[in-house]
Amino acid sequence: MQKKYLMLVCAASLTLGACQSNQSKKELIKPVFTADDMDLSVKPGENFYQYANGGWMKQHPLPDDKSRFGSFDLLAEQSKEKVKTIVEKAAAEKGAEGSLSQKIGDFYGAGMNTEVINQAGYTPIQPLLDKVNNIQTKADITPFISELTRLQLTPLFYFYASADQKNSEMTIAGIYQSGLGMPDRDYYLSDDETSVKLREAYVVYLTKLFTMTGNTEDDAAALAQTVMAFETQLAEASNTRLENRNPHATYNKVDVDGLSQMAPQFPWKAYLKGIDMENAGDINVNQPTFIKEVALMYEVESLDTWKAFLSSVVIRKTASYLSDDFVNANFAFYGEALSGQKAMEPRWKRILESTSSALGEAVGQLFVAEYFPPAAKERMDNLVENLRIAFGQRIDQLEWMSDETKTAAHEKLAAIRVKIGYPNKWRDYTELKIDAASYLDNVLASNRFEFAYEMGKIGKAVDKDEWRMTPQTVNAYYSPVGNEVVFPAAILQPPFFYLDGDDAVNYGAIGVVIGHEMTHGFDDQGRLYGKDGNLQTWWTDEDSERFNSRTQILVDQFNQIEVLPGKYADGELSLGENIADLGGLAISYQAYQNAIKEKGNIADIDGFTDEQRFFLGYSRVWAQNIRDKEILRRTKTDVHSLGINRVNGPLPNLQEFYDAFNLDKAAALFISPEYRATIW
Repeated sequence: MQKKYLMLVCAASLTLGACQSNQSKKELIKPVFTADDMDLSVKPGENFYQYANGGWMKQHPLPDDKSRFGSFDLLAEQSKEKVKTIVEKAAAEKGAEGSLSQKIGDFYGAGMNTEVINQAGYTPIQPLLDKVNNIQTKADITPFISELTRLQLTPLFYFYASADQKNSEMTIAGIYQSGLGMPDRDYYLSDDETSVKLREAYVVYLTKLFTMTGNTEDDAAALAQTVMAFETQLAEASNTRLENRNPHATYNKVDVDGLSQMAPQFPWKAYLKGIDMENAGDINVNQPTFIKEVALMYEVESLDTWKAFLSSVVIRKTASYLSDDFVNANFAFYGEALSGQKAMEPRWKRILESTSSALGEAVGQLFVAEYFPPAAKERMDNLVENLRIAFGQRIDQLEWMSDETKTAAHEKLAAIRVKIGYPNKWRDYTELKIDAASYLDNVLASNRFEFAYEMGKIGKAVDKDEWRMTPQTVNAYYSPVGNEVVFPAAILQPPFFYLDGDDAVNYGAIGVVIGHEMTHGFDDQGRLYGKDGNLQTWWTDEDSERFNSRTQILVDQFNQIEVLPGKYADGELSLGENIADLGGLAISYQAYQNAIKEKGNIADIDGFTDEQRFFLGYSRVWAQNIRDKEILRRTKTDVHSLGINRVNGPLPNLQEFYDAFNLDKAAALFISPEYRATIW
């Protein structure tokens, strides 16, 4: 759960192009919008996404090892190359035992040693499988579930640490539904053709895993069917992704006795003792119905059924770290069947990702030292403050919000904490032991280390300086309980941020990202948290009603978007992100207008006005090619809209977009003013 939970103005002159660089001028990248990058055969009012990105998409065809590839992904690939240089250097240094370079180098080296890994086959997990086989009674199940929890193999539910949503200064334990091998409950329960075929492919995958670990084909097939039936029961009791977006419904705080009363058939005290958390204190149960079903299944399901399921968890959760036959089987389902990938990523990328995950801030320290000079952090802080000012102006301009709620909104906006680039203090990896002998052992050692680290927070004050992303991650997030926005170093590069680019493009790209993350504090979920990060009511009832009526317009708009023939976007699931995209655009555009107020006329570049380049800069961030299977998967499981819809969806709600490209009601994207979504 830790990994699952798992969520910028330049100098005082506001001239982004004047920002720092430790590169020579000739190395700087300028944003360019030309016929080669665009598709000028399409009118901007017909399909702005294609108009802005058609050439880029043609120049960047979808690689076989990707189910989606866009400008966002291209930056992530470039970040990987930088991390690779760091990791390979650490491996070559042969650092002293216990040093960061030794841990990084040995972790990566063990993962790249395919000869040793292939010779081992599945023997690295044999001790865990033996423990399953040695289960004789129901009482034997619980300590094994505890052991898998400590290894972060999450057999049934995540047990994690997080801020108390109604007392955000304190860290409490949480329980969150898990146990499914497919990425969403609907794959088990829906009758559409795609889901039916994926269920069949999943059973084939499970059968192969059981066969490769020593079972006959007939026994393996029977075990796979048993596991499928077991997981289907879990799926039926699981919350939908939409239900999990309701923070009030997922806040159910109990103590250990209360947990035992909620789901009495499961031996909670024995389980908690097995993870050294018998004095866990307060525990938030996100999905009580699911936990009750788990407890009932613990009581009524046969020992053989439990052993089949637990064996499948061990094999499935470790398959990508074992020999090639396991890795290939894992890819055949999760890569090909689910996402439509034609080939696996090169091994070095997969091992690099694993290394960067296990030793995130250790790698991050080296990444920042090499690629993120200190001056950048200060200047990006300034940019965030410009967006904060613009957001405040937008709040003041709202006709639908009362003065009372506006005052509280300003207080929350002012209280947003900003984290740029990298943490003020780094994680200590002293207790994590890594060696060059076994890749899987290193992965599990890292998991145990991470779990113990998280458990050590429970019952203590929240560490406000902690990050939930590494500096080398190309992403950003807003935390509602922390009321903070976080922008890792790796995202502060083209196409998000151009050191030698004009203000319009930078405000359209990284500026909108900043506004997007700030808006998450005021979206359909974030608005339910106060300035201190506590789940509380700070809106008037009338303002809430007006807000909901405006967001419903956005839901309806996206529900009408056909992503594939007969398949439509989910406007409710993606509502928070769509609100943030729309809000980010409006806020950053206002910040840009503030920045150029005293500059007079802005010269055209590449034949485009500055207002046009603002929207082109935004669109380029979401340029991508994507496979149909990945479109279906993301539409079902991702709270973010597809790239094309992050452009063509929000822009027609902005009058500034129409004005920039002289669009009238004849344009295909035109929405009559009375039907536009205007929120922030």
